[in-house]
Amino acid sequence: MKKNMGSADRIIRLIIAALVAVLYFTNIISGTLGIVLIILSGIFVLTSLISFCPLYKPFGLSTCAIKEKK
Repeated sequence: MKKNMGSADRIIRLIIAALVAVLYFTNIISGTLGIVLIILSGIFVLTSLISFCPLYKPFGLSTCAIKEKK
């Protein structure tokens, strides 16, 4: 897998995942919505750790910085 996520994208996903986790575990969000958001947060954390988003691939998106070849 070629990395297709930049640092800013990874940090934003981790912040969103942490925010959802705090809201879920303090019972501000609960029920089906809470479970769906926790699963989505887990996916955000996983994709941030491996720097690869499978949804970017079919669209040819990449938030990585372009490295110039010398």
